[in-house]
Amino acid sequence: MHARRLLIGVVPLVLVATACGGNDASTTTSESGKKLDKVTLTLNWYPYGEHAPFYYGKQQKIFEKHGIDLNIQAGQGSQKTVQATAAGQTDFGWADTPALLAGVDQGVQVKSLGVFLQTTPASVQSFDAEGISSPADLKGKTIAGTAGDALSKTFPIFLKKNSLGESDVRVQNTDPAGKIAAVISGKTDGLLGYASDQGPTMQDKAGKQVSYLRFSENGLNFYSNGLLAGQKILASRSELAGRMVKAVSESWAAAAKAPGPAVAAMDGASEQLPSKTVLAEQFKTTLTLLHTPSTEGKAPGVNNEADWQQTIDVFAEAGMVSKPKAVAEYWDEKTALKG
Repeated sequence: MHARRLLIGVVPLVLVATACGGNDASTTTSESGKKLDKVTLTLNWYPYGEHAPFYYGKQQKIFEKHGIDLNIQAGQGSQKTVQATAAGQTDFGWADTPALLAGVDQGVQVKSLGVFLQTTPASVQSFDAEGISSPADLKGKTIAGTAGDALSKTFPIFLKKNSLGESDVRVQNTDPAGKIAAVISGKTDGLLGYASDQGPTMQDKAGKQVSYLRFSENGLNFYSNGLLAGQKILASRSELAGRMVKAVSESWAAAAKAPGPAVAAMDGASEQLPSKTVLAEQFKTTLTLLHTPSTEGKAPGVNNEADWQQTIDVFAEAGMVSKPKAVAEYWDEKTALKG
């Protein structure tokens, strides 16, 4: 599955550029006669459990309630989704905050409308038999990672916060599609991945229980995936952006209350869709990532400036942001949900 995931976004992203028309105010009419804005959302990757709220929100007509006819497209990775959103090739994007920060750092005209996964799913994942239950257990281990990505860039910070040096753990540079295979074959003791993605897949493939050493539970947290819009749409169609944020937040709240039906709503979303068991486990884990202590009890997608600043600081330390800017340069608080 992970070998295919590198390829499946190619066709959908091309379709976005031709069919979506960027910020064109194209409309359609609902069965009830309501005028709807046609909106394309490009995901960070192929559909997996994390994305259930979008499909559930569409199925339950939550987007329609907000005047939106939603078209969900697969992506080719957060970096490309950030670029496509800024270029107006898609109306909105769903992407990792580190990719947004790096993009803005390079002059890409895009902003966050709200981060929904506010606790990072970044983790070291291994089979229970490896006995990696605390950071200290990593000493002398070999972990599969991908050079240059957010996980590998922040791993040294994670080690430092847990009194370990980079020389204590060997990170074996591995293609993203090969990390799970490296662990299953025994070439590495674990992998750097997202608890809401690779772990459930690895557990299903190997039939072995997977343990997670989460960064967030060991001294290091930062923002993960959220909703993006390009500066053009924010300038010319801010009212639509506001409706989109509300629809996405309501969809996440509804899906959290009905995880089974939410996952079922993904049926047929992609030929590469994981099994229902994996989807359910992915979404179950995703629901543990929605808040930080400062946003607990608030609607999904409500952000806090201090949490944003902490995330910026982490990625400045990691070297992924060379010229840190004010929070307002990354997050469009005017359009975002209010706490």
